[in-house]
Amino acid sequence: MAKKGYIYKGLKPVYWCASCETALAEAEVEYADKTSPSIYVKFAVKDGKGVLPQDASVVIWTTTPWTLPANVAISVHPEFEYVLAVVAEQKIVVAKELLEAFKQVVGVEEAQVLETFKGEQLENVVCQHPFMERESLVILGDHVTLEAGTGCVHTAPGHGEEDFAVGKKYNLPVISPLDDRGKFTSEGGKFQGQFILDANKTILEELKEREVLMGHNNIKHQYPHCWRCKQPIFFRATEQWFASVEGFRQEALDAIRNVKWVPSWGEDRIYNMVEGRGDWCVSRQRTWGVPIPIFYCNDCGKEIITEETIAHIQKLFKEHGSDIWFAKEANELVPPGLSCNHCGKGSSYRKETDIMDVWFDSGSSHLSVLDQPELWPELQRPADLYLEGSDQHRGWFNSSLSTSVAVTGKPPYKTVLTHGFVVDEKGRKMSKSLGNVVDPLKVINQMGADILRLWVSSADYRGDLSVSQNILKQMTESYRKIRNTARFLLGNINDFDPAKDKVDYRELSELDRVALMELHKLIKKVLAAYGNYEFHVVYHAVHNFCVLDLSAFYLDIIKDRLYTAPPASLERRAAQTVLYETLDA
Repeated sequence: MAKKGYIYKGLKPVYWCASCETALAEAEVEYADKTSPSIYVKFAVKDGKGVLPQDASVVIWTTTPWTLPANVAISVHPEFEYVLAVVAEQKIVVAKELLEAFKQVVGVEEAQVLETFKGEQLENVVCQHPFMERESLVILGDHVTLEAGTGCVHTAPGHGEEDFAVGKKYNLPVISPLDDRGKFTSEGGKFQGQFILDANKTILEELKEREVLMGHNNIKHQYPHCWRCKQPIFFRATEQWFASVEGFRQEALDAIRNVKWVPSWGEDRIYNMVEGRGDWCVSRQRTWGVPIPIFYCNDCGKEIITEETIAHIQKLFKEHGSDIWFAKEANELVPPGLSCNHCGKGSSYRKETDIMDVWFDSGSSHLSVLDQPELWPELQRPADLYLEGSDQHRGWFNSSLSTSVAVTGKPPYKTVLTHGFVVDEKGRKMSKSLGNVVDPLKVINQMGADILRLWVSSADYRGDLSVSQNILKQMTESYRKIRNTARFLLGNINDFDPAKDKVDYRELSELDRVALMELHKLIKKVLAAYGNYEFHVVYHAVHNFCVLDLSAFYLDIIKDRLYTAPPASLERRAAQTVLYETLDA
């Protein structure tokens, strides 16, 4: 990927966990409810550019007050209508469509609209930051919506992906005044040393003191949390290593269309994820893991990723394992006689201390498994099937697709099968606190492994799979029905030798032929279901066949023949022929 120019180092806002002190990829982020302050803040107009008067303020809305120290701009939508209005005896600017909602926030019934204009007219108006010695520029952004707030979006390029993108267009500074533990640095001014969520409170007090807070309440909303420590995370601009998805996005999208997705909705899900995905942050700030094998020249400070260095590191890793990267100094790891490909000097080097994103590791597994003919000659690329839970469209399925397409131009798999998760009979997740966990070992000890297997095959894995003692008890009944049917078939062909006793199809009675027809319908249905990985269809078809077609119908009628006809008679042998074929199938 590096050879193709897909790997680069860049300053960008990434998900950051202050608790784990590392960057996170999208796949490592979970969303959960969180209560946040919802605030409306005035930014006084400093230079209205002939559009806004000096005594007016642009009002922003945010649920992350701690990001305000990094504010450098206010984004408005070029096409939306904005109003200059008098609300609570103050001249303010908000989106026309959100004025009514804003009046409720401020607690007033009246608002006098002085003027209306398009967002594009407000471009380059200069406002004053409410508490930092800094200006805030009014800029245009298509990411602005009218779903909530004021239509004037507080913009901090150091703390948001969309903010970063729009800030880049206007060449705005990227301010990120936080350290690895989520505490303000000296760049955060009087909030230095405060943790971001604690700073929410002190920033609110600062806004009240300066009389720029127009509204404040709390809202419950979905907020990103770390998949490991379950703590809230935030966007933070840091220098990281990225894989440029743009370089192979179209190839990846085309590849998705050539894969069979089970169930079929998986195709659109991963397609939309890849289509909208930003560049992949592949570095992590951890002390364990697979290292990123990159050197830096101490003379010019530039990074060195060349064919020579990669081949040399490959050789060392093969011989000693990846831990050699941590055990040896940089100058012991570089190829002998290496010179910097940037400055030509390269008298000394340092090594990258970040490790690889674990999804990059697991996403490269196809290269370790499918392309090792000396280890697994029977395996080949692409894999017949990738199988995982429904959360892996953004995880393993996604990272595997990215690395494979980037390197080989093709997907690593022919088929991808997704299953749901095990829940109780009420649809709740299994948890010790709820006391609803079903332990597979206990089930095996109490009921036998076949009951567990039968339950697995009976459940439609495409959704969540319900299991409980009651459900397993029902399985026991089904198991008994199938087993007893098989027992009856076996018990009645004890004296039957298919080589000499089998009756020709033309000599079978109409009832026997009907039974064989139903059997072949079953065979056709079951094989088709196996082909489509629809195991629950196999179970239900076999169970229903045993209960309805055999027990309740055919076997019930032929008992007389089996028990009373002479042992070698045509009628008895005909029935045994059907029983033998059925049992064999």
